[in-house]
Amino acid sequence: MRGLARREFCLVLLRRMADLRPDLVAEALPRLGATRAEAHAAHTRWQALQHSPRAQRGLALRSAVLGPPEETEDRRFGDLDLEVRRWPLPLWPHLYWEVLTGPGGSVLQEHLVRGPGPPVPRATPARLRVWEHTLDDVVGLRGATSVDPGVVTRWEVHLPGGVRARFVWGLLQQVER
Repeated sequence: MRGLARREFCLVLLRRMADLRPDLVAEALPRLGATRAEAHAAHTRWQALQHSPRAQRGLALRSAVLGPPEETEDRRFGDLDLEVRRWPLPLWPHLYWEVLTGPGGSVLQEHLVRGPGPPVPRATPARLRVWEHTLDDVVGLRGATSVDPGVVTRWEVHLPGGVRARFVWGLLQQVER
C-alpha cells in the first residue's frame, strides 16, 4: 500500500472501532475488499503521516487523503469563523466524515455524521442501533448527558434508565443497560 484514499481511511477508522466491536469490524473488512493486514498497513501509514515532520497537517492532510469535500459550510461560533467539510465514505453510505476547522485549517473536531439517504429510525434510549445511530442522533435526546472519556476518538452518552451509549468516531458502538 503506497498511499491513502477514502477506502483506506475507512480502514483507519475501523482500527479504533475494533477496540469495542471486533465482530463488526471483521464483517466490514470484506465489504471493503480488505484484509486485516491491509487495515493494519493503512493504520500504520496514517500514523506515519500524523507524525511526519514533512507531511501536511490538519485540513490539508485530510483533503490529501479524502480529496475535495462533497459539502462545505461556513459556521460562526461566537466570534470565531469555522468551516465544516463533509466527505462520503464507501463503508457507510448513509454517513459523512465531517471535519470542523478553525482559522488556518486547524482541525477542531472530526467524526461521522448523518448523511443523505433513507432516515434511520429515531433514536430513543430503548431503541439505539449500533453502527446506525451517530453521536448527533443521540446527544440531543431528553435527559442525555455527554461524557468525555478523555480519548479523542471516543465519546459516551448517559441516558435515563441507566443506558450508556459508547461511540467511536461519532458512530454508536455499544449500548449498555
